[in-house]
Amino acid sequence: MSYTTVEAFTGDFTLQEPLTEDAINAVTEVMRSGRLHRYNQASDGLSVVSRLEAAYALWQQQNYCLACASGGYAMATALRALGVAPGDPVLTNAFTLAPVPGAIESVNAKPILVEVTEDLVIDLIDLTLKASQHPGSVLLLSHMRGHLADMHNVMQIADAHNLTVVEDCAHTMGARFDGERSGNFGKIACFSTQTYKHLNSGEGGFLTTCDKELAARAVVLSGSYMLYERHGAVPSREVFDSIRLQTPNCSGRMDNVRAAMLLSQMQQLDENLRRWNERHAAMREVISASSRLVLPNPVESSVRIGSSLQFRAPWLDASGCQAFVEHCLVLGVELKWFGNPTPVAFTSQHGSWTYVEPQDLPKTDAVLATLFDVRIPLTFSVEDCRHIGAIIGEVAARCE
Repeated sequence: MSYTTVEAFTGDFTLQEPLTEDAINAVTEVMRSGRLHRYNQASDGLSVVSRLEAAYALWQQQNYCLACASGGYAMATALRALGVAPGDPVLTNAFTLAPVPGAIESVNAKPILVEVTEDLVIDLIDLTLKASQHPGSVLLLSHMRGHLADMHNVMQIADAHNLTVVEDCAHTMGARFDGERSGNFGKIACFSTQTYKHLNSGEGGFLTTCDKELAARAVVLSGSYMLYERHGAVPSREVFDSIRLQTPNCSGRMDNVRAAMLLSQMQQLDENLRRWNERHAAMREVISASSRLVLPNPVESSVRIGSSLQFRAPWLDASGCQAFVEHCLVLGVELKWFGNPTPVAFTSQHGSWTYVEPQDLPKTDAVLATLFDVRIPLTFSVEDCRHIGAIIGEVAARCE
């Protein structure tokens, strides 16, 4: 295949923006203090982790926040706090990343995979069916790649079948449905601060909730050493009285170094979310001009944060999809293909999770077979995103 109308892109899809000088100085201050552990603090104030928890709880508009070692740990902690036991069914989207079924497996529960639609959200018909088959269970709802379902309908189904909803918001920090922040619909929300997320500490995460008993259990599970008062957004001490000796310590705390990075980034978070959506809109506009590519439609009343973009090439078979990835790469554009039977470059699909009982998901399989994903780091300009969109459109026009 030859190209004559588009130049190759030379940007790096894995390069994130560097930490600001304020963040670097904050980290350096923690390192010089020697107080790296979240509970190693002066007696007259809160640790950096605790101040971060207070700041994020305020921003997220939730009562309680726990800073964790990772988003995956936050999800596993949420399931443990809810009392999910070995063998219990936990419903979750079939289109998600491996840490989600991994969190379910980590508590020896049984993932029940729910179909997804062509718009990459959980299928409400299949959710209703499987909720009726497993009433009273947990729904670990993954807002995969930032796509929000109709949360009013999801919660109606959950209420009708007594499902407890945990929201995986790794890709939806700052997203909204009908004006409400993603994460504020279910009982617990889990966020990630891994490098490719909206806040970047390399690795890390948050758990938020308005339920004081769940918050207390999560704090003890994280390894509190009963130092509850040293947290920035937790219930009062008496809430812990009936919980502290019944709940195991499954250490997964965030440290002050990573918290210092994140606390500084909180000041730019809203502006960075705006910048991501500006870049996503530019790329989407160019790709939408292609008559061959299919973009997912956002659910009405939802506002996503576009740190990545997804599209389908429904005319291609498996070999054609692989060729599409290779041709884009020749022109400097790195795509992820979710139809690949082998996990590659942070993609995965349910058939590759061999620790999960195989499940029949024809609708999801059809969607993933031709689904592609492109990352949008803030190191790219708006014009870079238009350039990338033009390359994808050019390859689509020529790829058979």
